[in-house]
Amino acid sequence: MSRLKTGAQRASHETPDYADTAASDLPLHRMPGHHIRRLQQVAVRLFAEEAKVDLTPVQYAALFAVAQRPGVGQAQLAALIGYDRATIGGVIDRLEQKKWLARVASVEDRRVNLLTITDAGSDALLQATASVRRAQERIIEPLDEEERAAFERMCLKMLAHHLG
Repeated sequence: MSRLKTGAQRASHETPDYADTAASDLPLHRMPGHHIRRLQQVAVRLFAEEAKVDLTPVQYAALFAVAQRPGVGQAQLAALIGYDRATIGGVIDRLEQKKWLARVASVEDRRVNLLTITDAGSDALLQATASVRRAQERIIEPLDEEERAAFERMCLKMLAHHLG
């Protein structure tokens, strides 16, 4: 089994071997926030490895949500996918540049942009969906069915507590 890396090796962003008992000697490795941050890094890496189109996880979430709710406003979209209202515009800009989303000013309130997915966006979403499913499966791969259900329940409970 490998040992923890030296400071110089860790600086190159190598991950400690979490199966190695020496890795658990660092109190940081027993902090839930640290685990969540590391799992986010894993999730993004797996998404990138599986993705068959030029799409980030946030862009996928936005595209998926707009496909489910055509005509959604930008602020509403940010709330739906749990993203910051101040920066959702940049995500939408990039999807619009790819011609995957279209923005139209609301007739009721010209300050509100309503979003729709384009045919090209629908194609990209369809192409990405299998890849995203594979990435999600890879994330929870080490868990059995009971653990997967418990993991989802615990995540939802923590989100409801902190965001609800």
